[in-house]
Amino acid sequence: MESLAIRSLIIKKRMMSDNAKETSNRAELRDRIIVKATEAFTAHGIKSITMDDIATSLGISKRTLYEVFEDKETLLREVLLKNQVDKNEFLENLLAESTNVLEVILVCFQKSIEMFHKTNKRFFEDLKKYPSIYNMMKSSREKESESTIAFFKSGVEQGIFRDDVNFAIINLLVREQFDLLLNTNICSEYPFLEVYESIMFTFIRGIATEKGAKVLETFIQEYRKNRIERAENNPFGLINN
Repeated sequence: MESLAIRSLIIKKRMMSDNAKETSNRAELRDRIIVKATEAFTAHGIKSITMDDIATSLGISKRTLYEVFEDKETLLREVLLKNQVDKNEFLENLLAESTNVLEVILVCFQKSIEMFHKTNKRFFEDLKKYPSIYNMMKSSREKESESTIAFFKSGVEQGIFRDDVNFAIINLLVREQFDLLLNTNICSEYPFLEVYESIMFTFIRGIATEKGAKVLETFIQEYRKNRIERAENNPFGLINN
């Protein structure tokens, strides 16, 4: 009787261990799928990538992929949510290490440049073909507006930004300018980087105090020097269109 109880306990523990291992493997596979889908969607756009493409690139069957994500839209949603989590974590670390708000904005500017370099413009165009996800992103951006405005106001307290600016209006205008950048053919007439810089640097100059302007100009000089050096080292580097 005792031997039977021990055997039963061993089987139960083994099953628990197997279940834990299966859960861990599934979580690891889920993360791998999200990483691979992120790479594919940003490099080629969303529409041109199929679930079959993603399964093949991971060396798994399409059935296995569908067991983790029921469809492409669900996968896309998780890709964007993971990106948001990563962005928030990056911002939290940056805020903890930075000495003023302008430093945060300029580091985020560099980060966004890197992101746009890696992202095919078709990705943003394709997003609109998924209304629920596009609305989710718009809603998320609107929620971020309040914290963005509060962030700008802390720049006033630091003497970086002027105190006679309506930051709610400024935030809205900058947002609309980026939408314009993504939804027009302006980048077929001018280099993407030049357009993006014009938006960012003109915007910051407009709200900066003399102290803030000095910080900005120092950054611009160093940034452009580094950009020239990168271009010389990588003369064929291109931004996706």
